[in-house]
Amino acid sequence: MRLLFLGDVVGRSGRHVVCERLPRLRERWRLDCVVVNGENAAGGFGISETICDELIQAGADAVTLGNHSFDQREALVFIARQPRLVRPANYPPGTPGRGATVIETQAGARVLVVNVMGRVFLDAMDDPFAAVERELTACPLGAAADAVVVDVHAEATSEKQAFGHYLDGRASLVVGTHTHTPTADHRILPGGTAYMSDAGMCGDYDSVIGMQKDEPIRRMIQKTPGSRWEVAVGEGTLCGIAVETDARGLATRVAALRLGPNLEESAPHFWD
Repeated sequence: MRLLFLGDVVGRSGRHVVCERLPRLRERWRLDCVVVNGENAAGGFGISETICDELIQAGADAVTLGNHSFDQREALVFIARQPRLVRPANYPPGTPGRGATVIETQAGARVLVVNVMGRVFLDAMDDPFAAVERELTACPLGAAADAVVVDVHAEATSEKQAFGHYLDGRASLVVGTHTHTPTADHRILPGGTAYMSDAGMCGDYDSVIGMQKDEPIRRMIQKTPGSRWEVAVGEGTLCGIAVETDARGLATRVAALRLGPNLEESAPHFWD
């Protein structure tokens, strides 16, 4: 299969570049499944139902979340009726929504999408390793699933790397989100799992992690409260990771995706 994962969509710039480019990329590369992290899609903080539908209509098969999952309070309600929207599986019991979903591709293949949130430098959550273990036990690669994509929404690179090695051979792709900065370590681990510490963001890179620069810089210098952070509104860059799998659901090819200004462009040329 051909899998594409896009990093955190940040504000209007991120939504615009995804909606503009993804439909053509999906057709051009004959993608089987696309997963998009949308937790910053609504003004940089959370996601609305309208925006979730917009991302799905643009070509996302599933939309994952993270620590801003419920910043838009409407998500507490609509997440229950949107099976393609996935919040971290290690939220406490009783949290609305689901931590995993199974996507059926047009060819009839089954892709398990799991979202977990790290615990290093983030809010205390239930054990993410136990959470992902439950999901993979219920829907293992090669048995109930033809591919498995795990979005590890975490701050610490070490925690993300630990997840990659922990799931090596049991997932098609383990990819980090949250830091909004693409890493250069995309690779295939010894057991056949594609890995990248952070997919980066889909948004305006002439910014501080997708936000207008002045207020973050002022706070770091003065260390005093100020105005609310506002999302950057310049031209967006599309960032993510492309993976091709074999009949076992393990990765055979992997490439970084970066299309837009401010970053050096990169694309999966093996699909062209």
